Amino acid sequence: MQKRIAFLMCTVLALSILSAAQMGGGDKPRPSPAANAQCKFADGKSVKVDYSSPRAKGRKIYGGLVPYGQVWRTGANESTTFVTDANLTIGGKDVPAGKYTMFTVPGEDKWSLVISKKTGEWGTDYPQGEDLGRYDMSVSKTPSAVENFTISFHEMGTGCHMYLDWENTRATIELTEKK
Repeated sequence: MQKRIAFLMCTVLALSILSAAQMGGGDKPRPSPAANAQCKFADGKSVKVDYSSPRAKGRKIYGGLVPYGQVWRTGANESTTFVTDANLTIGGKDVPAGKYTMFTVPGEDKWSLVISKKTGEWGTDYPQGEDLGRYDMSVSKTPSAVENFTISFHEMGTGCHMYLDWENTRATIELTEKK
């Protein structure tokens, strides 16, 4: 009986160690690490975007890995969050302060920014019908190739430009604080 208990204990211990080793990837870097960008307004309010930054790794990105004309999670892994404590105007449309999910629809010459009222979904789960709005983005070429997908802000006056850069493409949209 004692041999059985000892064997059972050793088996449980071995399985626990094996399981911990496999799950211990927490220290291992993610292929698409977490990143964020923030725009601060003069009154201290801000817009913050949290996303995962995939790498190009020699792949054809737009029109390839990321198809034209389809909703894209705008990054990798979990959905990209868009949080603002300021009321905004984007593309002439109002966006109230709040927490949202951000998607895009890439195109060769024009993109759409999609702000969704639904939050907390996995990156590829697009909740159709939950759009707060869609906003036109301009598209240009980057001066050089961009390996890491990057979202950044350029602050200006009462607003900022949000840039989405990857491969050789930059999508841009202006956000202004609504007073």
